[in-house]
Amino acid sequence: MTTASGKTAASAAENSTIFRTLARIGYVVLGIVHIVIGAIAISVAQGAGGEADQGGAMQQVASWPFGGLLLWVIAIGLFALGLWQVVQAFLERNPDTKKKWGYRVKYVGTAVAYFAIAVTALVYALGGRQDSSQSSQTLTAQLLATPGGVFLLVLVGLVILGVGIAFVYRGIKRSFEKHLDLPGNPAARKGIVTFGVVGYIAKGIAIGVVGVLFVLAALTHDPEKAGGVDAALKSLAELPFGTFILWLVGAGLIIYGVFCFARARYARM
Repeated sequence: MTTASGKTAASAAENSTIFRTLARIGYVVLGIVHIVIGAIAISVAQGAGGEADQGGAMQQVASWPFGGLLLWVIAIGLFALGLWQVVQAFLERNPDTKKKWGYRVKYVGTAVAYFAIAVTALVYALGGRQDSSQSSQTLTAQLLATPGGVFLLVLVGLVILGVGIAFVYRGIKRSFEKHLDLPGNPAARKGIVTFGVVGYIAKGIAIGVVGVLFVLAALTHDPEKAGGVDAALKSLAELPFGTFILWLVGAGLIIYGVFCFARARYARM
């Protein structure tokens, strides 16, 4: 005979399984988004147009057969993945208080990033559009118009730059491994770790350049210098050997996307 408490426990376990499955789907769709952004970045490096950011990726997905349905899947999956990060923040129990709150900030920050991409997917699923570069420039202009705005904008830029550096550091130190239950096969394990290293470094570079653009916008009082990932990647193309650098970063973002597929399978949840 099944008791009420037994039914409650079984229901909770079932809900937890569904939630974890949605979160894993979130990693899959996150991979798709990064692969599309990376492909657009490579096309920009080759002289073609396109927006190499979340908006550009969603616009590209919307043009595919069943793209509207996939946009809904992306939105739901990333919302679930963001909620999972929030849960992780609450469950963090590191005995070191500084590390505990550091991890919590990281989890919440990651959740916000996932929610932002999910909202972009939802906007496109509903037939709308978003321009991340224009949004960044509007935010920059508003901050510069406020007292202490330059300081705040520099702070925003440094925080974003710090996030980019953190991604590069995680890639070099392979710290992402502790969040994975990697397969026992040595070749598969090595391949997943290699993709993680390259992907984290490439994404860190892209995010870091966004931070630099915000700092430059603050120091020059020019909102048009600020921008999202698209502006950051296109600014790389203006550097010496910029086309080659942009091509490498685009390829790295594609590799990060493939790593997200592996993460969907092997992430500890």
